[in-house]
Amino acid sequence: MSMKNQTLVSEIVLLGFQNLHNFKIPLFSLFLLIYIMIICENVLIIVLVSSSRNLQSPMYFFLQQLSACDVLESTIIVPILLQTVINEGATLYFVDCLVQFYFFSLTEAFEIFLLAVMSYDRYVAICNPLRYSSIMSHRVCVTLIFVSWLLSLIAVLIIANIMATLQFCDQNTINHFFCDFFPIVELSCSDTYLVHINIMLQSVPVIFIPFILITISYICIAHAILKIVSNTGRQKAFSTCSSHLAVVSIFYGALTAVYVVPPKKESQTISKVLSLLYTVVTPLVNPLIYSLRSKDIRDVLQRILNRLPQAPRGQIY
Repeated sequence: MSMKNQTLVSEIVLLGFQNLHNFKIPLFSLFLLIYIMIICENVLIIVLVSSSRNLQSPMYFFLQQLSACDVLESTIIVPILLQTVINEGATLYFVDCLVQFYFFSLTEAFEIFLLAVMSYDRYVAICNPLRYSSIMSHRVCVTLIFVSWLLSLIAVLIIANIMATLQFCDQNTINHFFCDFFPIVELSCSDTYLVHINIMLQSVPVIFIPFILITISYICIAHAILKIVSNTGRQKAFSTCSSHLAVVSIFYGALTAVYVVPPKKESQTISKVLSLLYTVVTPLVNPLIYSLRSKDIRDVLQRILNRLPQAPRGQIY
């Protein structure tokens, strides 16, 4: 006789980072500062790309999408993180917990696919520059973004379907700072073996295939860069690619460690730190690595600053 799905848990308690004691206020201030910086940096990129004719290339269109994704993701995660820090925990309705997890999964999956699209864009720009405008037309760029959101939505719907098969009885405490997949699954009183197998299988098209595409793209880019005669141009290109690869490696490395490697209860602190890398650190450094280092964006920003009225100098009598 099959049992119907039932959920007896009405509220979820997030423990966050425990035993902070004297570090509670400094850590809260640090995370709040980081959140403000994330919002300011990414909104600045969105506004600059939208308002400047010099930033209408496909690369900046994708960077604008990345900034919008980072704003959404950090807004989903950081307010609850701040609450868990200052109150040494947070209480959410079970439905709200699931909603947070689904929206977080949607933005995270979109960023994975977007990074692959951005690497392909750079591959075409460097390895096939003469056909770049025709290959990466505005219609193609919009289509790639639409497909990325569509694939992300499909991935989230698959996860939601998996979660719907679970039963939640009396456990309602999550040792994490947000509602993530494995912490939620651990609350279930159902057999979760098949759930873990399904999520590992889903990580192949969602995590590993985009990462392989990114790796192949940058290998081709590196091969093309080696053919550059100018040492200055070669060093500049390698510097840019190495910075991008560093961010991608941190992002994908943390995702793989959390979602692919089976989690252990005794490694909850490590899991929280790894989660901070792709929920807080990556949205903070993405604008610095991908956008604000760009000469075009710096030039546009400089022109805007030059137009601002200067404060009158004091006169000496």
